[in-house]
Amino acid sequence: MFPEVNKMTSSLQFRLTVVAIIVAVFLALVALIWSPPAAADGEFSRLTAEQTAKAKRALQFLDEMEALYFGTVAKLNGNDEIESVDINDEFAVRNVKVMRGPVVEKAGRMRTHTLKPKADFQEVRLWTRFFSADVHPKTPKVGMLHAAITMHFDSDGGSAVAGWVDILPAATSPEDLDHLKAVADEIFAKYGKDAARHRRMSIEGTEGEGTRRREPAGVGGSFYGRDLMPWTEENFAFMTEMYREFFRAYLNLIDQRQNDPVTAEDLAKQDYQRRNWWEDRWYSDPYTRNVVPMDVWALSTLPPEVKF
Repeated sequence: MFPEVNKMTSSLQFRLTVVAIIVAVFLALVALIWSPPAAADGEFSRLTAEQTAKAKRALQFLDEMEALYFGTVAKLNGNDEIESVDINDEFAVRNVKVMRGPVVEKAGRMRTHTLKPKADFQEVRLWTRFFSADVHPKTPKVGMLHAAITMHFDSDGGSAVAGWVDILPAATSPEDLDHLKAVADEIFAKYGKDAARHRRMSIEGTEGEGTRRREPAGVGGSFYGRDLMPWTEENFAFMTEMYREFFRAYLNLIDQRQNDPVTAEDLAKQDYQRRNWWEDRWYSDPYTRNVVPMDVWALSTLPPEVKF
């Protein structure tokens, strides 16, 4: 009825829409440009500049270890198929990845960012990361690897780097055990660390562990316990070098032993080792018993098969 008015109204609405879009884009750009660095790196917002640099180096190391781990397993297995699952709750942000194949039957990895304590023995942390790998080769000639590394900063200025790096032997030869021990010995000596103390903790365990504990070879070491190493440059270098080089040596053994003939006795030893690790998960480790949900640790750490 009034075409001129309708045209004017449509034109005005169009202009207002364009203006609104321009304003929204402008405000978004302003927010991006002027937002403080903490908004971009939220998890580092409570850290000092020095702590932030250390935390970023730690994350880079974990990325490098993940690439080394799964890259090597992919070559051994002849496939790079990987299962990735996020399992988060109010206590932690977790990602689990698993590769499976004919040589390494199961290769699990758990990566955890703790948000708040769940058990009484845990403490509030300013920043944390936990990374663990559990490797279950088909051959019983190598045994399984459990390799964990964790780093944290506390609100009172304290910090720590810690972990556990050792194998649960099956039909592993004395020569191969000596080789892994020699790899670790070199790193212990390089940094002036007490190898005997850390191996004793690996074999005997630490406070809070239950019955039916894992039975490691004692060729690597445990770096947990009451007196954790503070996060200094030297301790970080020691822990990351120990983790990386022991891991590499172990994966090389899988490559070397994958086609070795096995006996019924060898397989029986592997059955025992896998059952022992299953028992450790259920009855001994305080974190699998009290902190980490079963669907997380089962997917990440358990063997592909357990016989009773």
